[in-house]
Amino acid sequence: MSANQRLLERSLAAVWHPCTQMQHHLDGDGTPLIPIARGQGPWLYDFDGKRYLDGVSSWWVNLFGHANPRINAALKAQLDTLEHVILAGFTHEPVVELSERLAALTGGRLGHCSYGSDGASATEIALKMSHHYWRNTGHPEKDRYLCLENSYHGETVGALAVTDVSLFKEAYAPLVRPAGTVPSPDWRRAEAGETAADVARRAAAALEARLEKEHAQLAALIVEPLIQCAGGMAMHDPLYLKLARELCDRYGVHLICDEIAVGNGRTGTYFAHQQADIIPDFLCTSKGLTGGYLPLSVVLTTDKVYEAFLDEKVSRAFLHSHSYTGNALACRAALATLDIFQEDRVLERNREKSARFDALLAPLKDHPQVRHYRHRGMIFAFDVADAPADFSRRFYKACLAREILLRPFGNTVYFMPPYVVEEAELAFLSERAAAALEEALS
Repeated sequence: MSANQRLLERSLAAVWHPCTQMQHHLDGDGTPLIPIARGQGPWLYDFDGKRYLDGVSSWWVNLFGHANPRINAALKAQLDTLEHVILAGFTHEPVVELSERLAALTGGRLGHCSYGSDGASATEIALKMSHHYWRNTGHPEKDRYLCLENSYHGETVGALAVTDVSLFKEAYAPLVRPAGTVPSPDWRRAEAGETAADVARRAAAALEARLEKEHAQLAALIVEPLIQCAGGMAMHDPLYLKLARELCDRYGVHLICDEIAVGNGRTGTYFAHQQADIIPDFLCTSKGLTGGYLPLSVVLTTDKVYEAFLDEKVSRAFLHSHSYTGNALACRAALATLDIFQEDRVLERNREKSARFDALLAPLKDHPQVRHYRHRGMIFAFDVADAPADFSRRFYKACLAREILLRPFGNTVYFMPPYVVEEAELAFLSERAAAALEEALS
């Protein structure tokens, strides 16, 4: 038996894989489970040496390639100094420096960092912190939230409250206290003659009507700036964020920017909300924060919010933690990732790569069944019209057969490659994806 087959059998017997119908892996002709022995740059390799170009950055986390030597070196050095220490009552250099550098990226306007383990944890922190702020300032009735239609903010019970994707939410609905939803500014909703900015204004008008009626009970509005990723890569004009910020200020409601997927340079600026020239009350970041190495999330907030928790009473403190809060190794990986951004002029280079990949995708844009091609920064997507019901699985399998990793959302195909991908690899990705599309539609 090959090393690949041995690992596959052990995994199927012991591992419950995430967001997966395991029966599809157990079926003889179902979706294959791929064993990975190692990674190098944008490539993943199995035990036989077969390679796969990681076109989704391993669920959008791997920014600078697998086994990046600079992040590796930073982690090895940190291992000889401090791996972890309780953050309640103690502190350490990596968490302090990371907090300072993240705050600096907001111009110091979000100067206080609370640490979690993953994106859903960051959502939970922001929701709890917003409600607790209103409670501490004499408004305990402000305990409801708004989110956009088709939004996604995580899969823990609290995060599901502001997630509007039925696939993730329906089975657990009895456990969830749902938030209210307002129309998405998704530019695909444009009517004849409308621009993306027109759609943003229309969605903002609906938000205003909702805030006018319910602001007394609302703690916060949570949005994914510029792109609703897991909701089908729905993109919107930055104008919506500017209008939402103005409305939240007018009606006394917090604005939470969930930059878990769209931050860390993915949309062209380090934080997506910067393209609207606003500052949220809470900023959630995770995924690419550590370059894809270790789980870590951060919620940044303002002096005003922070100061509302300062008191002798423990009940007025923000009570949220986990055992590995502010883990030193994870913080060091994040610092190494920020160093690469700075030293390699990553945002500038990404603009060039984005333009090149956009040109390489021209044949796909012209496909007769492709609709709503769109991209922002290093995220590219399109919808497939008249796709078969099992299009997602068919396309995924066709891609794997062609040595590329792409995972559609239903009939929405997207690309989110690592930032280290070279032009020849982008050409490989676009050509193989086009061939996979033809097979999936045949």
